[in-house]
Amino acid sequence: MNRSSVFQPAVYIMANHKGGTLYIGVTSDLPQRAWQHREGLVDGFTKRYACKRLVWFELHSTMDYAITREKQLKGGSRRAKIALIESGNPEWRDLFFDLNP
Repeated sequence: MNRSSVFQPAVYIMANHKGGTLYIGVTSDLPQRAWQHREGLVDGFTKRYACKRLVWFELHSTMDYAITREKQLKGGSRRAKIALIESGNPEWRDLFFDLNP
């Protein structure tokens, strides 16, 4: 993905399929980071479990707010995470294509 980097703190959830394995992360460049996960360029959890589908994200004004929200989500139940995803994305569509690079 060739494009200039834009600083926009975000919290996001990647999944391998509807109702599947979830990964919560934080980044300052969501389009770039989601693309890295999709392409399998990020070693670790998302690559191991094929979490390539961006199913939820939330933009923040500062990285501190994004990190605080990430910790809050990671500390919550799986049921709460699924409810959050399904409140805005009931079909678990890949939202990567909705991002404006």
